[in-house]
Amino acid sequence: MRGVPRERRRRVIARECLIAYALLLVFLFGGKAFLALMHLSEASLSIAGGVILFLIALRMVFAHPDGVFGDTPVAEPFIVPLAIPAIAGPSALATVMLMASRTPDALPSLVVAVSVAMLVTVVVLAAADRVHRVIGERGVLAMERLMGLVLTALAVEMLLSGIRTFTTQFAR
Repeated sequence: MRGVPRERRRRVIARECLIAYALLLVFLFGGKAFLALMHLSEASLSIAGGVILFLIALRMVFAHPDGVFGDTPVAEPFIVPLAIPAIAGPSALATVMLMASRTPDALPSLVVAVSVAMLVTVVVLAAADRVHRVIGERGVLAMERLMGLVLTALAVEMLLSGIRTFTTQFAR
């Protein structure tokens, strides 16, 4: 968002979050059909999502010159890289598909959870400039590394869950 004028940032954030929210809902409701259409198992999706999340987390922990999501354009983002992959990336999409396919009767609760998560995302992104001013560049870097560690643990858990599911299916 560095290339976006301050007066436009909130509108861009709202637009990008709305796009990401719509995409997450599409994958939440259409995830099971998508998995069936592509002949993908929950185990393979969990493993793939874990691997991708792990790679993103590593780039957060060990700073990369191109940033977390690679070389990003200096201009105003439109869908890429803020909506996809920053907010609704492969791991988030895999997660909502897995949750929906594992607990189809809990879809209303999942919609509420995704909605609350998106509201928190909008608030955090809208407050990013203020937070940056308060904690400074070093504080932002420390928070990014800390969140990278948390994401690493989540990625490993996703990966292990997929492996557990696969070995359980294979043992039958």
